[in-house]
Amino acid sequence: MSQNKAPKNHVFYRNQNWHYPKITHGKGVFLYDDRGRDYIDGCSGSAVANLGHGNQEIAEIARAQTETIAFTHLSRFTAEPIERACEKIASWAPEGLNHVYLVSGGSEAVETAIKMARQYYVERDGERTGKSKIISKWNSYHGSTLGALSLTGIPGRRRIYASMLIDFPKINQFYHYRNPYGAKTLYETSVLAARELEHAIQMEGAENIAAFLSEPVIGSAAPGVHPDKVYFEMVREICDRYDILFIADEVMAGFGRTGRRLAGDHFGLKPDIVVAAKGMSAGYTPMGAAIASDEVFETIMVKGSGKFVHGHTYASNPLSAAVSAKVIEIMERDQIIEKGQAVSAHYVKGLEAFNDYSFVGDIRGLGFMHGVEFVKNKETKEPFGKGENFAGRLTNACLEAGLVVYPGTGSVDGILGDHILLAPPINITGAEVDEMLSRMHKGFQTVEKMLKEGK
Repeated sequence: MSQNKAPKNHVFYRNQNWHYPKITHGKGVFLYDDRGRDYIDGCSGSAVANLGHGNQEIAEIARAQTETIAFTHLSRFTAEPIERACEKIASWAPEGLNHVYLVSGGSEAVETAIKMARQYYVERDGERTGKSKIISKWNSYHGSTLGALSLTGIPGRRRIYASMLIDFPKINQFYHYRNPYGAKTLYETSVLAARELEHAIQMEGAENIAAFLSEPVIGSAAPGVHPDKVYFEMVREICDRYDILFIADEVMAGFGRTGRRLAGDHFGLKPDIVVAAKGMSAGYTPMGAAIASDEVFETIMVKGSGKFVHGHTYASNPLSAAVSAKVIEIMERDQIIEKGQAVSAHYVKGLEAFNDYSFVGDIRGLGFMHGVEFVKNKETKEPFGKGENFAGRLTNACLEAGLVVYPGTGSVDGILGDHILLAPPINITGAEVDEMLSRMHKGFQTVEKMLKEGK
């Protein structure tokens, strides 16, 4: 899209250099703009609209709840939709994680989880405990609030706020395509990446570490990257041995996105806290959650002070709770995940053809969450230069072909490294997958032609 420097309305957009098509409505996997063009939402916004757009059943529950009671404050009241949503969400969590703290999005969920981890040790060991650091990873994104950004491992997102951030320790990802170990297999990469966690704990001192935070499948920072199952087996053993909580970030990958209820289910994940958002409400309302284990909850709320020193205004509002409960109910009732298995297999098979493009270096992912990484040279894995704006150009080409993709950069070193996230609604049909891939080919072919012509 062309540059648009001059403000034309009162919106503080995220990027004034981007031309924003005006969307008038959506239906299913399609978005429609004010020029009458349709786009397949190939990324569900940002892996959010898991059930697509314009769902009338969800709209009706939102209307009914708004007419009944839309807002109460969790410091003083509960309501039936809050309890129903928490029951539904807990039923999707790993065994032993039964306590749900509702918030309004992923960043809030991460902030909640790290405070919860800190307070767990304060309640257990006293206020003089040194356990306050959270270990996270490079090539990770955990949110934009200052605590969550402190955990985020993308230098480009951190740079201008660096002086304001907490200096949390970071280790390398299980990023096999660009692993720093020279490992030949995903299994080997996963083992070596897990060993880095133990090394970091030893360097920082276990007495100073409250938790380790990891995505099971990486979202926007290196889309679709995931480890061998051995990684999380080792992580759980290391965390137990050094008395450290394990927080799983399921904000992007959870709630059906990867073909399981939670992405961690692929790996037998056994976290102490899960953070979730996005697909929990499928974009029909702002919603997030920190889901705590019995041990964490009881230490703070039963054996300890009984008060979690944390809160947000819209946390556990009945309107969002009712919508989220309905989204999960629809997913269960209509067997969205189960019925999507054959469609996602067809989708994954179709993605293989994109390896033939000269600029595609790696395609990886699970279910309906995949990343495509772009390179200037397939053999050397050399990335495109920052000034080439490759991800932006490809995104434009796909938009012109009627497909929305989610672009990103920084997968190589935090600055260089172009990629896109592909995450269509998980109730997409086989015919819609074929149309999505056809439009994607048109976009990729446009870029291939531009490269051959030296443009």
